[in-house]
Amino acid sequence: MASVTARLCHQMVQTTSVDLGPMAIRAARQLVLDGLAVGVAGSQEPAIGFLTDHHRAQGGSAQAATLGRGVRLGPVAAAAVNGAAMHVLDFEPMWSPANHALSTTLPVALALAETTEVSGLDVLTALVKGIELQGWIRAASRQWEAGELSFHPPGVVGPLGAAAAAGHLLGLDAERLGHALGIAASRSGGLMANVGTMTKALHCGGAAAAGLEAALLAARGFTANPDIFDAPRGLPDAYWPEFDAAQLLRFGPPWRVVEPGYALKLFPCQYGTHFGITAGLAARLQIPDPARISAVRLTAPTMAYVDRPEPLSGLAGKFSLQYTLAAALLDGTVGLDTFTDERLARADMQHLLGCTDLIMTDTIPGRFEAMHVVVEVDLDGGQSVEQRCDGPNGIWGAAPITDAEHGTKVSDCLHRVLSPSAVASIVELVERFDTLDNGSVRNLVEQAAPLPL
Repeated sequence: MASVTARLCHQMVQTTSVDLGPMAIRAARQLVLDGLAVGVAGSQEPAIGFLTDHHRAQGGSAQAATLGRGVRLGPVAAAAVNGAAMHVLDFEPMWSPANHALSTTLPVALALAETTEVSGLDVLTALVKGIELQGWIRAASRQWEAGELSFHPPGVVGPLGAAAAAGHLLGLDAERLGHALGIAASRSGGLMANVGTMTKALHCGGAAAAGLEAALLAARGFTANPDIFDAPRGLPDAYWPEFDAAQLLRFGPPWRVVEPGYALKLFPCQYGTHFGITAGLAARLQIPDPARISAVRLTAPTMAYVDRPEPLSGLAGKFSLQYTLAAALLDGTVGLDTFTDERLARADMQHLLGCTDLIMTDTIPGRFEAMHVVVEVDLDGGQSVEQRCDGPNGIWGAAPITDAEHGTKVSDCLHRVLSPSAVASIVELVERFDTLDNGSVRNLVEQAAPLPL
């Protein structure tokens, strides 16, 4: 019998746009819009400036655009920069099991759309296939709890999803796709210790670049172990001792972009903090003056990597349950401007952080799909406010966020960099992305890539 890897590659190669269906196409269009928006906004972060300058200094071809920066690079370098830009704000969608599957695949498809003759529907199909593979690898890993993770998921599964997306657009056959996955698997990694630093964005940008390069190499005849999910000391042995390889063969309809789907983020920070933010914003409505807050208690599952009572920067605040809750209580909103060093340093924030206690308990599951938090706020005069959050707006199993809510996020992100006319054109083109020819896809990318205002 053929290996699981070989059977999987055969399934993937046999999958075309005909297999997507209207729900997957609609989801993929929404993901393109979300990825472009957060990538354009993220392009202005210092980390992306450093990364762009680094790749530009290496020289080489200038075939593919970098979002929001007016710089053209080779396709692999552009994928690295755009992938990092889509992730650096921690504003891209969350997946179940937890992963960042958009920033690792969409930049690959965009880079190839500028260097090969592919249509908008081709790009959407590649995106769905790359996300699908990542989702089933994560499910097969059986690692659902954040505390179980030794490596950052997109750094491990992202290169393979990127290779799958690129493989579709490059027309790789099953044999060469197997080699592409084997090459990509040897490029995987990403340490959790770098969560809350600039390097976290490299996990996603690097995954996109590694997967694209793997597929380009395989297209030229470069080889690897073609049975990377089956071979001794292959990918599962390296990362997941209880890997269930049979899960991979569930690749295909109804598609993971549809079921279980994705959670679009309304706050630009780590997804677990969205529970405390949601409860904090509800509590804020009952607090006439945040200056009256005397003490705050947040009861949450054990999530040590977001226990940061004294974040050292606005960036680190994105991964602090305490900081994000304090921002919700003080400002009544949490957005891109929340996570600056200036906001962190203000006296009201420093005071409230000193009054906030985090109580972590193993009695609450650590999975996003099953967790909850409780926020208790004491006010001077003996009053108190309590709120519980069982899931932010749009979490799996609940009603998705509305098009209007998503439109507000997209508009805020794009307008920070692009002209109103460019924003309107991008939104209009994405709404009919599956009908675009290659020239229109390239035009869309160009509009998202000029120098900032």
